[in-house]
Amino acid sequence: MSNTMKTLAVAGAVAAALVGHATTASAQAKEKCYGVSLAGKNDCAAGPGTTCAGTSTVDYQGNAWKLVDAGTCVSMEKEGGRMGSLEPLDRDLPKS
Repeated sequence: MSNTMKTLAVAGAVAAALVGHATTASAQAKEKCYGVSLAGKNDCAAGPGTTCAGTSTVDYQGNAWKLVDAGTCVSMEKEGGRMGSLEPLDRDLPKS
């Protein structure tokens, strides 16, 4: 194998390792954010009125969460001045 081929092989392996590491790091940098998903767009079980992903029935339902980039939840502003929360909220819950 020529030196050029060896260099390309090593460079390719390094690039693949870096891409794999970046993907893993970004996948881990997520957090549950309550009160920011639209009806039917929550990520999983939220509380009364939901059972799993896509089952919220109210926009910005306070007990429904969506995964967002870590550190962005509490700064998310939605319609009517609603803000994201790291804890379930008692607002915009489905009518029983």
